[in-house]
Amino acid sequence: MKVEDLAILITGGARGIGGATARLLAEGGARVMITDVLDEEGAALAESLGPNARYRRLDVTDPSDWEAAVAAAEEAFGKLNALFNNAGIVTFAGVEDCSVEEFRRVQDINVLGVFLGIKTCAPAIRRAGGGAIVNNSSTAGMQGYAGIAAYVASKWAVRGLSKAAALDLARDGIRVVSLHPGPIRTPMTDDLPRDMAATQPLPRFGEPEEVAAMTRFLLCEATYSTGTEFVIDGGAIVGQLEAITRD
Repeated sequence: MKVEDLAILITGGARGIGGATARLLAEGGARVMITDVLDEEGAALAESLGPNARYRRLDVTDPSDWEAAVAAAEEAFGKLNALFNNAGIVTFAGVEDCSVEEFRRVQDINVLGVFLGIKTCAPAIRRAGGGAIVNNSSTAGMQGYAGIAAYVASKWAVRGLSKAAALDLARDGIRVVSLHPGPIRTPMTDDLPRDMAATQPLPRFGEPEEVAAMTRFLLCEATYSTGTEFVIDGGAIVGQLEAITRD
């Protein structure tokens, strides 16, 4: 699938990874429905990208919002053949400190939102003759992290859900993969110390544009891949460069 053949809906598309992906795809000729709850930022981005982009408010936990967004995309573009389930949140709390309400909110946005996206977009992608779904997980869906229990649980769930959906939708020509970024310079990571990446093989935070480039690859070029994980993390989960020493 060429970039210019894409008609894609992106959640959490107003800024960060979603915004960078919307820009990269729209500038390449794709038709992009940017969705978010950040209306001002989302509308401004869509306007800056010209006729290839639209903005629509979408609460990813609301099934009726999803139905309306898919209908709007099909009406605007004539089809919908791709989805980037990117919207997500994090709460900084370990198992004992995380409230039930916080835990449920993270699962609602990070997991239920992905489920609703797949469930609602799959019929449209089928009508378009097939396509691809990329679900944004995290390296927290590949390993554990202390202090973000709800987030880790949600990102492992996205990884598993992607595998189940890949099997369910394979006969319809719909590929489903999960994307696993490590530390990326976005508004979500603004409060994290910049030296946290200092001992990984590539000792820096990644840029949203680097994740956008991988997402484009997964949508357009990874045509023999489905149900699997793609990691973009500077080598973080490979191991740390700092040597273990003893006195």
